[in-house]
Amino acid sequence: MSSIKTIKFYLFWTILSLVLGIGYMLLLMGSLPTDESFGGTGFILKVFYLHGIAFVGLPVGGIIALLFIVVDVFYLKKKLITNPYKSSFRFTVLLAIAMLIAVAHYILEKIIDVI
Repeated sequence: MSSIKTIKFYLFWTILSLVLGIGYMLLLMGSLPTDESFGGTGFILKVFYLHGIAFVGLPVGGIIALLFIVVDVFYLKKKLITNPYKSSFRFTVLLAIAMLIAVAHYILEKIIDVI
């Protein structure tokens, strides 16, 4: 029973990190332009926009999830045994990892011009 509980626990945090990755891509790409501003190509641009959010946001969320699970397994489990605010501390760590990924993405995209 303990392994099923652990799988559910990490599945919750993985889904949360995938949502953070998609939210980051929505924040980065901005709002979707209206169909009227592009004429007949609005539908195709909307499809590309939504695919871009899914195909870039999900891998970013996966990277966040992988880093969070590694940090949780090797560091947080030992430190948070007696802490009553385990979930809020884990959520803070998840947000910190997401911010580090966002900063790394910004540096690679804007400053070094790799992406």
